[in-house]
Amino acid sequence: MSPLFQLFLLLITMAAAAELRPDFYSQTCPNAEFIVRDVMIKALIREPRSVASVMRLQFHDCLVNGCDASVLLDDTPTIPGEKQALSNINSLRSFEVIDEIKEALEKVCPGLVSCADIVIMAARDAVALTGGPDWKVRLGRLDSLSPWLEESNEIMPSPRSNASYLIDLFKKFNLSVEDLVALSGTHSIGKARCFSIMFRLYNQSGTGQPDPAIEPKYREKLNKLCPTNVDQNVTGDLDATPRVFDNQYFKDLVAGRGFLNSDQTLYTFKQTRNFVKLFSKDQSEFFKSLVSGMLKLGDLQNNQPGEIRSNCRVVNNRGIKSLTLGGYREWKRS
Repeated sequence: MSPLFQLFLLLITMAAAAELRPDFYSQTCPNAEFIVRDVMIKALIREPRSVASVMRLQFHDCLVNGCDASVLLDDTPTIPGEKQALSNINSLRSFEVIDEIKEALEKVCPGLVSCADIVIMAARDAVALTGGPDWKVRLGRLDSLSPWLEESNEIMPSPRSNASYLIDLFKKFNLSVEDLVALSGTHSIGKARCFSIMFRLYNQSGTGQPDPAIEPKYREKLNKLCPTNVDQNVTGDLDATPRVFDNQYFKDLVAGRGFLNSDQTLYTFKQTRNFVKLFSKDQSEFFKSLVSGMLKLGDLQNNQPGEIRSNCRVVNNRGIKSLTLGGYREWKRS
């Protein structure tokens, strides 16, 4: 692990999550959560897959230097954004839904609701609106002043990751094995690209053979979806009920029908298998563990200066005040 990565993990661990609270906008923007949910409902009607894509943003944001909306920043002429990271490019999508939410909030509560909080609220709504649990989110985050491309490339796991690697990664963020399995269950909705599974179908571990963990009939289905000459941006369902948030994902893993290697490995690996079995049989236990994991993930913070962006894709003019967790910091115009 690089010293830079260790430093960011330390900052995240040291940050005080106690400043986050469910009623953060109750006085300043009491309709904030209603506005977010209203836009998410419209997005779900317009394109069901979009809400799953929005939900993924919380993972790709919070694991990289805390939940600070850095993943939303566009490239600038001099600084590439996290959208160019290996795990994000040609993969993360539906940023326009966040834009729509921000625009609606700015009309009612200008300059008050952070993009980082929008991501957290929208991720929760993606789960709740598709049949999953609902919960009170803790709010009060600030938006980062820069992206973290290098850190994103170093931290975010690959679809090829195995359970052992994922356990070690999540442990660095004080997320348990149960948290890992429950949070992986967010793959209950949405799709993934053929790009992410070509090695599983045709060259698992460099053998020139398919992954033996794939159930044979399911492998035939995947071979038809993703032949060797396929456009690798073609997508497949992450589980058998991709528009409904339920525990079907875990039932599929037990049956050898996990789409991604990083999914199926949760059943083939001894340390995670029992949680997969539990969640496949008891949806209420999955939902309870998911809520706990999402709250822990959302609590990841850092001690970097921040602000409330007016546009989630770009930092504000540096001549205005930016915030830190300890108070205000005046930025001079360059």
